[in-house]
Amino acid sequence: MSNRKGIALVNLDEDGVDLAFRADVLKGLGEAQKAIPARWLYDSAGSELFERITALPEYYPTRAETEILETKADEFAEKIGKGRAVVEFGSGSSLKTPLLLRAISPAAYVPLDISGEFLRAAADDLAAKFPGLPVIPVESDFMRRVELPAEAADLPKLGFFPGSTIGNMVARTSVDLLRTMRATLGEGALLLIGMDLIKDKAVLEAAYDDAEGVTAEFNLNLVHRINRELDADIPVDQLRHEARWIDEYARIEMHLVAEEDITFTVAGSQFSMRKGETIHTENSHKFDPRTSSTLLLAGSWTPVARWTDDEGRFSLILAEATIPRSAP
Repeated sequence: MSNRKGIALVNLDEDGVDLAFRADVLKGLGEAQKAIPARWLYDSAGSELFERITALPEYYPTRAETEILETKADEFAEKIGKGRAVVEFGSGSSLKTPLLLRAISPAAYVPLDISGEFLRAAADDLAAKFPGLPVIPVESDFMRRVELPAEAADLPKLGFFPGSTIGNMVARTSVDLLRTMRATLGEGALLLIGMDLIKDKAVLEAAYDDAEGVTAEFNLNLVHRINRELDADIPVDQLRHEARWIDEYARIEMHLVAEEDITFTVAGSQFSMRKGETIHTENSHKFDPRTSSTLLLAGSWTPVARWTDDEGRFSLILAEATIPRSAP
């Protein structure tokens, strides 16, 4: 009997177009600073490109986070305990997720992801590695509250959000997501979340603009996806990838910069960009202990433990669902 099931929760129109994707693209391209939410970078091709990015020499976060998971397994087991349903917000990494699952002996694994094809492939991989573990992928936009499958609903939960994906969002959206995670996971839940740390500007910029050009390909893949799925004609060859460190906001920004004046249509709507104008596609905020704690507390999570790699580049934080209070 298979230990993997699928639940599809994405809203599509009659042509199979993701309604939220179309709405976000049209809204974002109509703004003064054109911007598209970073989650739309991760279609099947984008997810595969990101997996390549994680293996690049410039991209330290995956190695640093993996080091923590490998060296602190006993501490995770002690703090988290056995028998929880691990709910991963995003398809599981073939490297990091098994390290956590082996450390804590969960009762079920529920990956949530908007990219159904990549989600199912990742779930199949995890199911093969853990044949006795119920693996229940849920295709969904985890930016909204997700109804968890019955097999996991009554189990104590551990949310897993590695990779510092929380840093992709501005503070308001991060707080909203953390509160949504709390609503998805319920009372008594724990959350293990990765947050990248502030460091030298040159190290940060290289991590998002690698010499091989994979990050550029990843960023431009968003335009290919828009052209393919939204009946668009954006001239991909007139856009280039750029990564910028913005010290005031402690973040790397990814942009697509117009090389010339361009005009294009998306889903029947016309847009234009002047030479040098950009589409802002991703933020990657960096944290220190105070800002990470403030963010978690604002999102209704109370930090209870914190780990970093030996070089102090990256942190994994364990937080528990904050008990609502009526007074300070």
